[in-house]
Amino acid sequence: MKKKLLLMVPMLHQGGFERVCIETARCLGEDMEVTILIFSDQNIHYDISGLHVENINVPSAKGRLAKIRNVIRRVWRVRRYKREHPSDYCYSFGQTANIVNALSGRAGRVKVLVGLRSAMDVEERLQMRLFLLCADEILVCSKEIQDHLKREYACDRLHVAYNPVDVENVRRQATEQLPEAPFFPQELGIRRLVTVGREDRAKGYWHLIKAFSLLHERMPGARLVIVGSGSFARYQELAQTLGVWDAIRFAGNLRNPFPCVAEAELYVMTSNKEGNPNALIEAMALGKPCLAADCRTGPRELLLSGEEYKKLADQHIWASTTTTIEGEYGILVRDMDSTEDMSATVTPEDED
Repeated sequence: MKKKLLLMVPMLHQGGFERVCIETARCLGEDMEVTILIFSDQNIHYDISGLHVENINVPSAKGRLAKIRNVIRRVWRVRRYKREHPSDYCYSFGQTANIVNALSGRAGRVKVLVGLRSAMDVEERLQMRLFLLCADEILVCSKEIQDHLKREYACDRLHVAYNPVDVENVRRQATEQLPEAPFFPQELGIRRLVTVGREDRAKGYWHLIKAFSLLHERMPGARLVIVGSGSFARYQELAQTLGVWDAIRFAGNLRNPFPCVAEAELYVMTSNKEGNPNALIEAMALGKPCLAADCRTGPRELLLSGEEYKKLADQHIWASTTTTIEGEYGILVRDMDSTEDMSATVTPEDED
């Protein structure tokens, strides 16, 4: 008899851990009986065809008191669901779902698995103590997060679970036609760079646009495509001020970004914080040369060989502060300043 796995995520709108939840369901679907439990079905972005999805219908709320009431309602409904639909494991994604999973406990004798999918997830000490108290196991997405939690909390229930990627599916989707004409024609002298990620300060897009402006001065055929949700209004203004507006395309949120990635000559990532970045893994699956900031955490473990990674870890070097590292699978540049600087007249050494 197959084991039963309950995956819990607040929504399936967009974002990294939502995608990890979907991929986990598909990867384990043949070996386990998988159900995805969501708090709201508003604006589902990901393809859920063939998946068993249950909605407890407690959407997000605004205001401190409303949010507290929401947590209580979610915990009560999830605890009831666990009892009425017994599972062997309940694995949650994202801090909101992790809190509800921990507080709803082992109802129905389910084992509670809390998933920490980014470096930011471990910064809330109160939440971490809740997870350590209530969870049977804690799954983290990188060795660096695992090592950090071992040092901070002396926890022995930590396991590294890298983000699953269906490589063949990514490559198949990359062959589909773009929703419109190619963003920049493949012409002599044109070199296209691409990055994928929502508008978020942690993505370091001001670094990317300033660095691209310097590149464009030296290589006028360089083009940049940014794929992701958000208005990007301030970044568009920065690109205009720097004189590279015509060389940058803000493509918006694409249900299938892979054809766009497949057309590029280079994938670039300037994040200040990550977990185990899906978009970087998917670019690697498409055979793209990759350049990434050595942020905490993820890029180092993906772009360096095991031996290269261990050498830096043994030396307790957690950010490339002096040199570029040409790793076995890609290039790392030093971790850049996390203080947002939208000034077009200031281009610090980081960008150069």
